[in-house]
Amino acid sequence: MNAKLFVIGIGPGDPELLTLKAVRIIKESPVLCVPKGREEGSSLALSIVQKAVQLEGKEIIEAHFPMMKTRAQNTEHRTQTKDQIPPLLKGGKGGLHDPELNDKWNDIAETIFNALKKGADVAFLTLGDPAIYSTFFYLYDKLLELHPGLQIEIIPGVSSINASAARANISLGLGNERIAVLPANYLDNLKTTLEMFDTVVLMKVNKVLDEIVKLLREMDLTGNAVCVSRAGMEDEKIDTDITKVKQEGLNYFSMVIVKK
Repeated sequence: MNAKLFVIGIGPGDPELLTLKAVRIIKESPVLCVPKGREEGSSLALSIVQKAVQLEGKEIIEAHFPMMKTRAQNTEHRTQTKDQIPPLLKGGKGGLHDPELNDKWNDIAETIFNALKKGADVAFLTLGDPAIYSTFFYLYDKLLELHPGLQIEIIPGVSSINASAARANISLGLGNERIAVLPANYLDNLKTTLEMFDTVVLMKVNKVLDEIVKLLREMDLTGNAVCVSRAGMEDEKIDTDITKVKQEGLNYFSMVIVKK
């Protein structure tokens, strides 16, 4: 099978942040697979790409990705070769073999594979960069589990981390400075992390901002923090006074950068 699956990072929201390579491959691919968080919703990734690339005549596959926190995803590491690619998760609630999710992953994987079997390259669009907290990698494991040898090429994109730092005029790291990037809702010991690292990026803070601000007050670090929401999107918001940010006003695409 000569057809290839391209996994394309399209950046955080600004269509002008798509790379030249991303635009070229999207133009050349007859089939696009676009993720969406709700079955009845629309694809944010697709709406971004439509502002930069003419998509008329392309087949659009919409893939509903269950938005669930998964267990063990941070404890297993990818050490596989091309001939040995184990599933990301062996089982359990939220894993690839969770009965509630397995059929969904299988359906999406088979839909993509069927398009590839017809000889059509498929471009899978993902927000930000595919290698940073991308739901696609659950599907990646499923695809290679079902179809070993499948050609998959990953195209990097501008991450929301880079975009947020740039919009806030913050250097994430200079010289020997240490950087930590963490999903805030999985963090067990934020105080230790803040003590150990020069820059701490906390992603997905929309449900835990109040706890973060409380600790930053205790550590006298509120003046070192900035909150960026929906970086690169039309309704982007940058707050340099984190003490005035309301947790209930934040959404999923929000992060806090603490630079000491």
